[in-house]
Amino acid sequence: MTALFEPYTLRELTIPNRVWMPPMCQYSAAPEGPETGVPTDWHFAHYAARATGGTGLIIVEATAVSAQGRISPYDLGIWNDAQVEAFRRITRFLAAQGTVPAIQLAHAGRKASTDRPWRGGAPVGPDAHGWDSVAPSPLAFDDGHPAPAELTVDQIKDIIGQFTAAARRALAAGFEIAEIHGAHGYLINEFLSPHSNHRTDAYGGSYENRTRFALEVVDAIREVWPDDKPLFFRVSATEWLEDGGWTADDTVRFAADLRDHGIDLLDVSTGGNASGVRIPTGPGYQVPFAARVKNEAALPVAAVGLITDVEQAEKILANGEADAVLLGRELLRNPSWARHAARELGGEVRVPDQYHRSV
Repeated sequence: MTALFEPYTLRELTIPNRVWMPPMCQYSAAPEGPETGVPTDWHFAHYAARATGGTGLIIVEATAVSAQGRISPYDLGIWNDAQVEAFRRITRFLAAQGTVPAIQLAHAGRKASTDRPWRGGAPVGPDAHGWDSVAPSPLAFDDGHPAPAELTVDQIKDIIGQFTAAARRALAAGFEIAEIHGAHGYLINEFLSPHSNHRTDAYGGSYENRTRFALEVVDAIREVWPDDKPLFFRVSATEWLEDGGWTADDTVRFAADLRDHGIDLLDVSTGGNASGVRIPTGPGYQVPFAARVKNEAALPVAAVGLITDVEQAEKILANGEADAVLLGRELLRNPSWARHAARELGGEVRVPDQYHRSV
């Protein structure tokens, strides 16, 4: 059996293969009114296409735990029952195709209230459905971004409660895995990094204090997330800063802490919390960070970052660098990548009966 198409079991859940789809925002929800944050026909078609294409696990895009936690006014949310009901349509279809439905729970922090990327992604104000952002410290992400309001301890506790409520709703919506978004410069990542966290209380300063919020979120969600269902965490393994930022060494240490707090797999990405940083991209450029966590922290990992080629993906798994691969842009280009890879490698992937002519 090829590594890509070997089933993978975490807790009591078996994922049919190691070809997974990472969260990728679609910025396609209504920005106001009763449909705010509710999945649309676009979301259904987008995820359904990758499920019929044989993807083993689909992690639905960053889904905000509150309206204030959205990256843009057009993001998905899971803070009310209307959103839950709309998600059920998606999870039912994914499960019927043999794909495991997962969801990333997120709060954008100081990077909230921005426009769609294809419109420039600049901060937006009330005249464009915007709002005031919050963060661990009142430090703007970049020039042209407003300084966020510094969160009080009571507000931090409220946000932990929002993550908990979102996890309960994700379960009710039919998701089998929840992923906590701790990467790419959003709120949890902002707390982790000394680059963005200048607090002097129990949530800032030392490594233990800067990781406190993240671990409290993990603990709160693990309390309500069933013991038989996995819980993932996404991390930016490095900020690509020469000094003053979160490092790969921090990530290895943090991975062990996450493992001890009930995280089952680390989704390893990089960057996003510091503007103007030069990132040395290339095929599989983030894989070594995942491999280091797997080897040094004894925590399962998924690798991401310009993984496009079938042989490349197979080699990452066969070499023990990761337990699964997350294909982002490649799955946007080719929703049936898994089926094509199975044909090339001689693996097995479910083909819908309606597509029997393509077998």
